[in-house]
Amino acid sequence: MPQCFNFLLDKNTKILIIGTMPGEASLKAGQYYAHPRNCFWRIIADSLNNGMTFSDYAAKMHFLRSHGIGLWDNLKFCYRQGSLDSQIRQEIPNDFESLLQKYPNIKLLLFNGQKSFSFFKKYHPLLLSQSSYRILPSTSPANAAISYAAKLQLWQQALLPKKHC
Repeated sequence: MPQCFNFLLDKNTKILIIGTMPGEASLKAGQYYAHPRNCFWRIIADSLNNGMTFSDYAAKMHFLRSHGIGLWDNLKFCYRQGSLDSQIRQEIPNDFESLLQKYPNIKLLLFNGQKSFSFFKKYHPLLLSQSSYRILPSTSPANAAISYAAKLQLWQQALLPKKHC
């Protein structure tokens, strides 16, 4: 049964990006968003790192932390054949109530795809009414209906601070 990774965040985290559950490539690598065609790390690099890629996974984790961004997945465990979120069955959610109490500086939840939001809404509806959040297009290669440029634009709007005149 697939199990999610530990959360990546600390007391300085202000934005929490919430996925559904690591896919097979990520589970095998032991890294968030490890599938070579998942555009998550490319979006982070293009949005916040002047397009410069990261040397390794540790550099990616350090970069996110230094920008007040955390990662965690909705589901602690689930049954799933393959990596598609549509195949998830008998899921067990993570405890976001305790997490958000322990880390009160988190001000914005960003959902990596509709399915991620759907699971969060199913298990934590009260938290949604108490939180600022945005639902973003999934960075998964399975989400080919939207172009990289369109994904990047929406993610940048959520990640970058608003510019004031």
